[in-house]
Amino acid sequence: MRNRVIFFLILVSLLCVALLLQIPLPGYTRIDLTDDGTERSILSAVIPDNETVILTWRNSQFGLQVKEAFVARSGLLIQTQVTFSAQDGSPPPRVSPQDVDDLYHTGGPFDARGLSRPFNRIIYRIGEIGDPKIHVQNKIISLKEEVGFGGRVILTTKRPFLYEVIFR
Repeated sequence: MRNRVIFFLILVSLLCVALLLQIPLPGYTRIDLTDDGTERSILSAVIPDNETVILTWRNSQFGLQVKEAFVARSGLLIQTQVTFSAQDGSPPPRVSPQDVDDLYHTGGPFDARGLSRPFNRIIYRIGEIGDPKIHVQNKIISLKEEVGFGGRVILTTKRPFLYEVIFR
């Protein structure tokens, strides 16, 4: 009888631990990059909230280098900055966050800070000129090298489970 009680307690304890490991953990964000054509995982990383993720690329229409800064927060990436660098290296003019959508299409150098645009899914279509790269933690992922011209990379984010943080 005593052995059954011990076995039952061990079993219940293991089930409790297994359930606890399935809880989404606050304070972290999981980022996944996937090749849309093959569904191959390019990157899967769990990063602490407030860590910065950078996307750099070249705008093929205007020939400007672009830097987009995101901050991880509660399972999302929050876009905080967009800079279209001037070709001559001079500082681009500062613009308001409300002007960013328009300036993506009309061109010219600009620097927008103080944005607060949340994303949990972004699809990147890879062109010949853009050469987009994502900087996550100490890794730089060249999306063009990963999927080639015409490929698509899907970035998704979510809150990670406790086991994903412990075992990474």
